[in-house]
Amino acid sequence: MIDNPYYSPEVHKDFTLVSIGRLELEEGGVIPDCSLAVRTWGTLNAAKDNAILIPTWYSGTHQIWADAYVGPGHALDPEKYFIVCVNQIGNGLSTSPHNATDPSVSMSRFPHVRIGDDVVAQERLLREHFGIDRLALVVGGSMGAQQTYEWAVRFPDKVLRAAPIAGTARNTPHDFLFTEALNEQIWSDPGWNGGEYASHEEVHDGLVRHAHIWAIMGFSTEFWKQERWAALGFTSKEAFLGDFLEPYFTAMDPNDLLAMAWKWQRGDVSRHTGGDLAAALGRITAAMFVMPISEDMFFPVRDCAAEQSLVPGSELRVVEDVSGHLGLFAIDSQFIPQIDRHLGELLAIPR
Repeated sequence: MIDNPYYSPEVHKDFTLVSIGRLELEEGGVIPDCSLAVRTWGTLNAAKDNAILIPTWYSGTHQIWADAYVGPGHALDPEKYFIVCVNQIGNGLSTSPHNATDPSVSMSRFPHVRIGDDVVAQERLLREHFGIDRLALVVGGSMGAQQTYEWAVRFPDKVLRAAPIAGTARNTPHDFLFTEALNEQIWSDPGWNGGEYASHEEVHDGLVRHAHIWAIMGFSTEFWKQERWAALGFTSKEAFLGDFLEPYFTAMDPNDLLAMAWKWQRGDVSRHTGGDLAAALGRITAAMFVMPISEDMFFPVRDCAAEQSLVPGSELRVVEDVSGHLGLFAIDSQFIPQIDRHLGELLAIPR
């Protein structure tokens, strides 16, 4: 266990750690005492039928949802819904390599966790801690979208509506290779030391290179061509890279990033059906809006549309944003209004 101030309550506000106990993992490993970092908004009604679940994305926490997506006037309105954001295992707030107190699972010994393990843990948390058996909506972006698909396939009777944003049900070979390139920037830093560094700062150079790969693929070619960074107050693309993207990633724990990347690469709901993606997505009974971002180079519209066509009764709702995948951070002023419109229409569908 090592200290990293980035993962403190001062940076990521208003969350509670909830232990769900021993979690046995799909790959055969075990987390002896799995704690999930949970942020809630609103009040669970007496019928317990107004609950919305938000799983988090790679590198992200509940904080971006608090800052941009949830609040009065939004579709995710705490005056109407009880909203639960569960930080994924390995994200630095929930049980993760850098904060695990049990030496058997700390740092380089952290076991492989799959998307399915996150969803099993979340289902246990909701049922045992809150008494929630059905969800009005599951919504998540990127890796949160992978978890949204997993929820809808694994627990179809528990999910009334689902909105995977900028993510796929089965990761593509190209996306696997891209994520491997992200990982290699960390592995190639001598300070990485096989995952047994004393501080994330020892892997600074690798994390800088990691951030540079995100600059290339996380933002679209149009974002850079149109100099959209200027609207965010930066004077040059170099300033945007050096003052925003690099500090964002160099504050994080490398083992945590790698733990999330491993499951991102292997996200695949067809594991439930012997590799048959159509059969897996055919299990979904939720009302579903599949919501790719128009300029996303990780999860292109065509990949999301191909999967959406396999989900009974679903709709494709493309979110127009030249920012690309990292448009999820609500960089463009028109991003959240589109999300609110689509989610509002989804939530209005009777179930």
